[in-house]
Amino acid sequence: MAAESVTSKSGKTVIGNIGLLLSGDIERPILDADTIVVENGVITAIGRAVDCDTTAATTIVDCKGTALAPGLIDSHVHPVFGDWTPRQNQLGWIESCMHGGVTTMISAGEVHLPGRPKDVVGLKALAITAQRAFENMTAAGVGGGVKVLAGAPVVEKGLEEHDFAEMAGAGVKLLGEIGLGSVKAGGEARTMVAWARRHGMQSTIHTGGPSIPGSGLIDADTVLEADPDVIGHVNGGHTALPYAQVCRLCEQSTRALEIVHNGNERIAILTARHAVELGCPHRVILGTDSPAGSGVQPLGILRLIALISSLADIPPEIVFAFATGNAARRRNLRQGLVEAGRPADFVMLDRAQHSAGKNLLESVRLGDIPGVGMVMIDGVVRCGRSRNTPPATEAPVLASPATEALVPVPPATQAPVIAPATGERR
Repeated sequence: MAAESVTSKSGKTVIGNIGLLLSGDIERPILDADTIVVENGVITAIGRAVDCDTTAATTIVDCKGTALAPGLIDSHVHPVFGDWTPRQNQLGWIESCMHGGVTTMISAGEVHLPGRPKDVVGLKALAITAQRAFENMTAAGVGGGVKVLAGAPVVEKGLEEHDFAEMAGAGVKLLGEIGLGSVKAGGEARTMVAWARRHGMQSTIHTGGPSIPGSGLIDADTVLEADPDVIGHVNGGHTALPYAQVCRLCEQSTRALEIVHNGNERIAILTARHAVELGCPHRVILGTDSPAGSGVQPLGILRLIALISSLADIPPEIVFAFATGNAARRRNLRQGLVEAGRPADFVMLDRAQHSAGKNLLESVRLGDIPGVGMVMIDGVVRCGRSRNTPPATEAPVLASPATEALVPVPPATQAPVIAPATGERR
């Protein structure tokens, strides 16, 4: 599909015949609704078709009884410039991830830039340039229109509070992974985290063994002393801390617990389960930590959702919330929740063809990756059937407002609701 400028307005869009509506809200993960109305890229109504004003739509999407969820948020990527990564010399990786349902990416540092400057003047210039470049890239529709929030400086010795104030004033809102630069000690990191927080910048720390030359071990004591907003790849990137230390991070911190695809899978499963047992699943967010030495994973977030749900025995609608609403709230984003007034960023899914699961949620609970049938960003359809996922059993279609009406899908074909606490169908 040709890239349409994301700055163009979607007009009035009606999305109907939704068989399962995942809200992204971990407290209320499934909504009793089959219709969403969007105007100029913003959700204006959610409910039953009979209760929504569906007249005068410029675009009608017939979901054909498939599921709709907020667009997935990859909370940990390492972009450089444009839709290219020098890490694997790969073009089009961001747009390819959009075919995996990802509509927002958050940079954990532009660390793979060849010759990345490490002096104070250079790192500030890079952060401001990256923030501007990716903001403009998104507006131009490059990378499939995915919202890439970048400009995340890797902190180095010599930075002072006025440097953070300067970057924040220029629009930089993130810090790259603490520990990938020369600042590695907990006390020194804590000072810079406090400066960043004072000026509205959010911080992430590397957790676990070294991932690239120049990085080092960041253990639980260092993380707890630094007190960052996000405990980056708590399951390692790639090498995890001992599980006893991970438990300390779950139990002694209140910050976001970021589980990544390119980490230790055993620790990912144990961390998710422990967060649920502690009563703090709202702290869990998901990322890929890509591009990396292990490559680019366009389906990384969907694979992580299936892995955690099936092996940690967590209802899939809760795990979808890890990758959407949890990230939205922890990252202070407007997108990521299906609520009136929020951006219309959606992924529409169904069980993969011939999955053993009888519906989307059951297939994910069994460990299968779902099929993506459509992705929408700010109310604009960015792709139809994904070229990367297994083919969805059913996929949404665009209907002509002038000639077609939405024909309700028979109830028997719609996905059953799964109770969050028990996983039982009702």
